[in-house]
Amino acid sequence: MTLQELRYLVALADHGHFGRAADACHVTQPTLSTQLKKLEDVLGVTLFERTNKSLTVTPIGRKIVAQARRVLVEAEAIINLARDMTEPLTGPFTLGVIPSLNPYLLPWLVPLLQQSCPQLQLTVQEDLTDGLIESLRAHRIDAAVMALPLRSDSLEIRPLFDEPFFFACPRDHPLASMPAVSDADMRQQRILLLTDGHCLRDQALAICGRNDGRRDADFRATSLETLRQMVAVGIGCTLLPALAVGRVEEQRFAVRPLATAAARRIGLVWRRGYPKGDDLDMLATLIRNALPPTVHRA
Repeated sequence: MTLQELRYLVALADHGHFGRAADACHVTQPTLSTQLKKLEDVLGVTLFERTNKSLTVTPIGRKIVAQARRVLVEAEAIINLARDMTEPLTGPFTLGVIPSLNPYLLPWLVPLLQQSCPQLQLTVQEDLTDGLIESLRAHRIDAAVMALPLRSDSLEIRPLFDEPFFFACPRDHPLASMPAVSDADMRQQRILLLTDGHCLRDQALAICGRNDGRRDADFRATSLETLRQMVAVGIGCTLLPALAVGRVEEQRFAVRPLATAAARRIGLVWRRGYPKGDDLDMLATLIRNALPPTVHRA
């Protein structure tokens, strides 16, 4: 029995599907299936009940998966103890990022880390807030960058920066020439929003004064890039966080500040008890000291 087999076991329990578990482990499906069959043979028990339509963890399988998680945590702690004797922010590191931030954060964060932490082996996982929190608790990622506030006694939270919101509208829109757009102005507009589950959707609804459940007119997109394109072709207006605006003069739509100067706070989050918490404090400081000019240090 090996640690890798235990990782395959936990991945299959988490994903409930051989293909998705294999993708998460970066192996082929036959490899994962073969290794898990070998593990079952060694243990002498059936870990999963398999049918053509479903995959279910057996009662003994649930107990073994729980123990496997503990073993993998302890193995990670041993590796991190050894790393503590070396330079900080080195070795494999998986960072989760929310979708409304990821495409705009990485272009400046990755070069910063490559220059400041050349031994850090960064992997990025994009997911919604709830998915990232689940991945943190399951030890699938080391830390995450997401919107605050969060309420959890099991997480460490370090505010990084405040990102202002801007009103984006077609260039010929009546509000395109306004010095600033007010809440009252926005209530009269068709606001294009992200789908349910995105924290940015709830923030935008609050800023627009649209918490009355009046959502039937909203266009719901899965990404900010889709919203940008919809605004550019004149379908409606939206709210964009500063990093998603980019260079205003290069956009195919108008961008106006908000009269309320609304912003979202972005933070670095990790599970309490993470063995290299001091490293993540250093990472938070590194990010705060190298922010783009369009956001403000928290």
